[in-house]
Amino acid sequence: MAGQQFQYDDSGNTFFYFLTSFVGLIVIPATYYLWPRDQNAEQLRLKSLRRVHGRCLWYRLRLMKSQQSIIPTLKKAALLFGWAVFLLLAYKVSKLDREYQEYNPYEVLNLDPGASVAEIRKQYRVLSLKFHPDKGGDEATFMRIAKAYAALTNEVSRQNWETYGNPDGPGATSFGIALPAWIVDQKNSMLVLLVYGLAFMVILPVVVGTWWYRSIRYSGDQILINTTQLFMHFMYKTPNMNMKRLAMVLTAAFEFDPRSNKEATIRPTDNIEVPQLIRELGNINVKKKEPPFCYPYSLKARVLVLAHLARMDVSEELEEDQRFVVRKSPALLQEMINVGCQLTMMANSRGGMSFHAPRLVTIENCMKLTQMIVQGLQESKSPLLQLPHFEEEHLRYCISKKYKVRSLQDLVSLKDSDRRSMLRFLGEEKYDEVMAVLGSFPSITMDTKLQVLDDEDSNNITAGSIVTVTVTLTRKRMAEVFEKEQESTPCPGEEAQADSSKTKTKVWQNKNKGAKKTAKSKKKKLTKKKATPAPAKTKQANGNVAGNVIAAKEEEDEASDKGSESDEGEANKDSPSERDEDSDKQSDTEVDEMGGDDEEEWEALQQSIQRRERALLETKSKVTHPVYSLYFPEEKQEWWWLYIADRRDQTLVSMPYHVCTLKDTEEVSFAVHNYPYWSYSLHILY
Repeated sequence: MAGQQFQYDDSGNTFFYFLTSFVGLIVIPATYYLWPRDQNAEQLRLKSLRRVHGRCLWYRLRLMKSQQSIIPTLKKAALLFGWAVFLLLAYKVSKLDREYQEYNPYEVLNLDPGASVAEIRKQYRVLSLKFHPDKGGDEATFMRIAKAYAALTNEVSRQNWETYGNPDGPGATSFGIALPAWIVDQKNSMLVLLVYGLAFMVILPVVVGTWWYRSIRYSGDQILINTTQLFMHFMYKTPNMNMKRLAMVLTAAFEFDPRSNKEATIRPTDNIEVPQLIRELGNINVKKKEPPFCYPYSLKARVLVLAHLARMDVSEELEEDQRFVVRKSPALLQEMINVGCQLTMMANSRGGMSFHAPRLVTIENCMKLTQMIVQGLQESKSPLLQLPHFEEEHLRYCISKKYKVRSLQDLVSLKDSDRRSMLRFLGEEKYDEVMAVLGSFPSITMDTKLQVLDDEDSNNITAGSIVTVTVTLTRKRMAEVFEKEQESTPCPGEEAQADSSKTKTKVWQNKNKGAKKTAKSKKKKLTKKKATPAPAKTKQANGNVAGNVIAAKEEEDEASDKGSESDEGEANKDSPSERDEDSDKQSDTEVDEMGGDDEEEWEALQQSIQRRERALLETKSKVTHPVYSLYFPEEKQEWWWLYIADRRDQTLVSMPYHVCTLKDTEEVSFAVHNYPYWSYSLHILY
């Protein structure tokens, strides 16, 4: 276009718009994510946990950290400073002159649009007398008034204004630069070029390279890649790994090597204190020269872990290192489990030929070692030592012939009077604390459901079919188990009545046993056989639960065949007309039942699909329930391992599912092959 020019915003006002937007994009999200949460809420949460977790190490460390930490104050100060800068810039922008506004001569002359020429001239004379430079007025204001008058009275100026929005005709296009004015000044060009080269050619490559170098050293779970390769090497080399060997492999992780992790330290005093702990612990394979078990960092980490399991006192310097090692161990053991699962999958894909998959006992030992480290307890020790105020000398009261209490389940199953009598070595306050801790322990119930999806009869399980095992986990507090047991405990008179009623019921059942069997056999004849899901198993506190989930049942099939043959024999005794009527009724009944079953199965399938879709979309919090751990330096949440295993071959049938979101109920699904003569077991580990 003729007369088209390009001009830049030399005033630098556009820079303030850009800077205000940039600061706002940083300050607003940072306030939402980084503003310290209500400290009172955290204090109230800790106060509510005090009765149960007051003696735990992590609880005491959390209280000390909340009292000494100044990080929340610094965060608030930084965010408030950012908001002050943002508001100052917004105020600055609001005061800038509007340079790019639509030109309206009527507004300049203070006239309404459509005013007559006489009114325009009259208003011009009035404003000229007021703003003319010869009369002491402002020259710039008078020039705007004269320009507006010309735009409304001169035909050419008026046509330019109506066409281009400017009485002078088409103007030059103006572009704003979102930079300060001094940056675009030619005098500062060398300085700007130097800063640009330093920022984008030196600082940016160094920052990106440093981040990339650190990120490629870690996996998605923030475990060193070298550690994962180390675990894979030793799990492949030693498929059947006992607890002692497992502890050696765990403490050989590169997370404990100061050369790979700056958090790990080797102190000069280690040459004195570590050998002393070795003498107190006894045989820990110090003379083993296999690398990396013989390296100083690995030996120190192994000694600290074993001292933690033995609940031995260490010096203040070693205690800090011990907390670091113990805190890192659960994540490393979880990585070992993942490595074991990967090796198992590789072995299954190759048919087990020339590939050593880790045995089931190795993976379960990883899970058990996690429990041991969290509780600070050796494998051979009594689980009762998890409770507060329990010492080795107190166990003789529990394992006596009168009570025979060796586990937490045995302690829960005792009557309240017997429990109080057995724990007579505890005072009232200590006893109440023990019961509060015991009542907070979890009690898990597993309900299983077996289906063959995409089949006409999803409940008909045949050999070789892919069975979907749906497990519903229900978590309750042990205190609820106490209440149910107390409610279900009858009085002596009630027990007598119950016994008599049971006796009568048994007699009544014996009389109708044949009729029930006949009805059952007829039902089997009319409908297809449905597989019965495995009974629900309950796990309380630590340990594992096993129950047969899928198994070939030839005896039941043979029994159903015999029952159907006997029914056919009885049916042959009837007349042909009666047989026809019965067959019609039976076919109608069978059609109705099959139709109802299909509708129910379809609705159940749709509901399960909707639940899975919702589970994929929603993000559940991994904060479930805090674990009672006397010697663990960090708050640990209740997480569970759920898996199906073949006990006979000591192999995994399904990959372990890490349940990290179990608050009240959780549903987990597995898909497994149902091979003949295989017996699978469902397990859950804490």
